[in-house]
Formats: sequence, C-alpha cells, structure tokens
Amino acid sequence: MRHNFKNLKIWNLSMEITADIHQICLGFPKSELYGLTSQMNRAAVSIPSNIAEGSNRNDKHFKYFLEISLGSSFELQTQLLIAAQHKYITNEKTIEIETKIIEFQKMTTGFLMKLDSDLSS
Repeated sequence: MRHNFKNLKIWNLSMEITADIHQICLGFPKSELYGLTSQMNRAAVSIPSNIAEGSNRNDKHFKYFLEISLGSSFELQTQLLIAAQHKYITNEKTIEIETKIIEFQKMTTGFLMKLDSDLSS
C-alpha cells in the first residue's frame, strides 16, 4: 500500500522538529558550524526525508525507511542533549524539543507495529 506522506502525523511532526532544530542551530557558536550544527541539521532533515522516500514503496520497504527515520531521531535526541550540555540552548528549549522527539519515536514505533500486523495478516 502506498502512503501520502503529507497526510502522515509522523511526517508532519518530524517537519516541525526539523524547523525547531534549524532555528536553535542559528544560535550556536560559529565554531560549531561544521560540527554539531551540521550534524543536527542533517539528522533532523533525515527524519522526514526517509518517511517521504519510503512512503512510495510497499509496506515491507516502507518499514525499512521508517526504521532509518527512527534511528535518526535517536541520533538527533543525543545531539540535542549534547548541545544542552554545552549550554548552547536553554533547559526549557531542550525539554520542548526533546518532548517532540520522544512523541515522534512513540508514534513511529506504533506505526511500525501496525505495519507489522498488516503484513502478517
């Protein structure tokens, strides 16, 4: 089954996370431009990109892209915590964005379980 990625809640939430990450990275020190800033933006962009790419495949292949997207979200979560550790962002902003990332992870895990049950029936 093909999915319209723009109608998926996980894609919309991941786009919101990507916009948040881009915004906070603008405030990072210039010395991080090719380090943490670049890594965080790449990980964030990877999340909705993999959902979109996989949405045009059959469910078995879509699952693979969703798993990559999920992996990128855990990578991004870690990088966010590193940025907080370096005091590049406030605790409030860290909690706000991390909460969205965790919500994305829960929703995506649930979606993967649904695809699994659809594939096995």
